[in-house]
Amino acid sequence: MTKITYIGFDGTRYGVDAQNGSTVMENAIRNSVPGIEAECGGACACATCHVYVDEAWTDRVGPPEAMEEDMLDFAWEPQINSRLSCQIVVRDELDGLVVRVPERQG
Repeated sequence: MTKITYIGFDGTRYGVDAQNGSTVMENAIRNSVPGIEAECGGACACATCHVYVDEAWTDRVGPPEAMEEDMLDFAWEPQINSRLSCQIVVRDELDGLVVRVPERQG
C-alpha cells in the first residue's frame, strides 16, 4: 500500500493507505476526504478534484498532460503545482505523497 496524506484547507490531515493502480481522487472519495468533489467521476472532464501537490513531490508526480492542463484552466486558483487528482495514478514511487485541498473547487 502507498501512503497518501491529504491536507484540507483548514489544515486537517487525512492519512490514507492507497492501492497501487488507483488514483489519488478515488482514494480521497473512498475515504471521505472533504473538498474533493469529483463531479465527473475521474474522466478529466471537470476540475472538481483539484489538488496542490506538495513541492517536495512535484517531480515524482510529474507534470499534467495536455488534456489535464486544459481542465486546470477551470480550477479555482490554479498554481504551478496544481494537478487533478483523478490523473495521478498511485504507484510505489509516490509512497508518502502529500497533497493539499484548495479552499473550494472550480
